[in-house]
Amino acid sequence: MSEISSAEIREKVDEVYRTESRRVFATLIRLIGDFDLAEEAMHEAFAAAVEQWHRDGVPANPRSWLVSAGRFKAIDHIRRRVRFDEAQLEVAQRLEGIAGLNADKSDSEVEDDRLRLIFTCCHPAIAPQVQIPLTLREVCGLSTEEIASAFLTSPSTMAQRIVRGKSKIRDAGIPYVVPNRADLPERLDAVLTVVYLVFNEGYSASSGDSLTRKDLSEEAIRLGRLLLDLLDDPEVKGLLALMLVHESRREARSTTDGDLILLEDQDRSLWDQAKIREGTDLVEQAIASGEVGSYTIQAAIASIHAAAPRGADTDWSRIISWYNLLLQATPTPIIELNRAVAIAMRDGAEAGLQLIDAILTRGDLKEYHLIYAARADLCRRLGQIEAARSAYEKALSLTNQTAESRFLEKRLLELAQIQAQSQ
Repeated sequence: MSEISSAEIREKVDEVYRTESRRVFATLIRLIGDFDLAEEAMHEAFAAAVEQWHRDGVPANPRSWLVSAGRFKAIDHIRRRVRFDEAQLEVAQRLEGIAGLNADKSDSEVEDDRLRLIFTCCHPAIAPQVQIPLTLREVCGLSTEEIASAFLTSPSTMAQRIVRGKSKIRDAGIPYVVPNRADLPERLDAVLTVVYLVFNEGYSASSGDSLTRKDLSEEAIRLGRLLLDLLDDPEVKGLLALMLVHESRREARSTTDGDLILLEDQDRSLWDQAKIREGTDLVEQAIASGEVGSYTIQAAIASIHAAAPRGADTDWSRIISWYNLLLQATPTPIIELNRAVAIAMRDGAEAGLQLIDAILTRGDLKEYHLIYAARADLCRRLGQIEAARSAYEKALSLTNQTAESRFLEKRLLELAQIQAQSQ
């Protein structure tokens, strides 16, 4: 075995943590049945990996090694807790035996563990406003701050929801299973919402230095495929189509320095045509079924963008027609905002600006940075430099994303240059 430095081992463990930690956690949940103990055991397993992999080498299957190490760490915890209670010690020994048998199955079942955990977190016994944040935290490892940002609420409020969800699972004895086919449809809406929010965080990270988190978007697509295998449902097809078409643009969305490139300015030759074809085929199947839901509509909109060889060739009238339908199905301010931008592209900046201002006048999305960024762009196009500057500054104050901040700062600099030239 070649000598590997401590730094190289630590880098390898960090890489495995980024790509595998939530899968390891989901499997430990199946084996142990306790959120907090599984989380603690997972972190201890990764800590042990730093030392043991340096001594013994990186195992052929790091994830299985970590699951096994985490299982033993959890059993050690249970033994320490109950070492003075013979009855409880017997329980711990039984758990060790059961966990051992389950661990033998982990290689074949691990791909389903995160899906199993999603359905657990989205159980009907858990309040709807708790299901999705709980899943994003426990299944996907998003921070409380990231989840709060996605829901436009405070981290403290979100933390309370997550704690309530874990307590409910424990106290109600909610099982860690994928429901049978008869029960799948009633559980599906919450699960689809979770998968889409995971994808969104991966496609456009709410905070941090990186514009995207490829691990999250790939995981969401994998979960979408698993769901489609479980249930041949039009909305599952629509969601998977939406994710694939969006993901097809990943390589064109930023420069080599990580700067944001808007859709209209992207090099479309970099778009992944295989993903576009697969997504377009899925959305056509979903539409043909006659059961057109919100994800299918959004996928149809994304497919129209993908079909345009140039930004100028985009069929904005068709996109607006789909947005009109989407607003009927899901009347939210964000969809209103997206429709307003589409109308601005077809009918002119003034038409879009009036719709955006109407949303803000109602008090909706007042803490959402993208509505101010959209308003600023339309004001800039109309030559309303001071209004554009004010809106860009507001957007900048609300974003936690480094690449978006750089983009907004660049726009402000351009406005300053325009003002200087006009004086």
